[in-house]
Amino acid sequence: QVQLVESGGGLVQPGGSLRLSCAASVSIFSFNAMGWYRQAPGKQRELVVNITSGGRRNYADSVKGRFTISRDNAKNTVYLQMNSLKPEDTAVYVCNAEKVSVVAGKVHWYDYWGQGTQVTVSS
Repeated sequence: QVQLVESGGGLVQPGGSLRLSCAASVSIFSFNAMGWYRQAPGKQRELVVNITSGGRRNYADSVKGRFTISRDNAKNTVYLQMNSLKPEDTAVYVCNAEKVSVVAGKVHWYDYWGQGTQVTVSS
């Protein structure tokens, strides 16, 4: 069973930094992509950034230049470094992992989610 456990959220002042971690219970090599989503109160969940198994990164425009995703394959962990935080970054940040497998010509998609960690940016 795949488990994703996030940590690192908290309260930070505008302009501050936080680093989120997402530890997987299995090798992250088994995933086609891993990433972070966020959901603010009253809003839909949105992609913040993901990283493919090939290392390609896809950032939301709102976080480009401020957030950086990285991974430590030996620790089966993905990180999200968040700098220059703004109040509008306040949300629950959720780790995601995607896996695609092909069995007998059929494509199977799997999505795994963590429980989320709260990030609050406020003075």
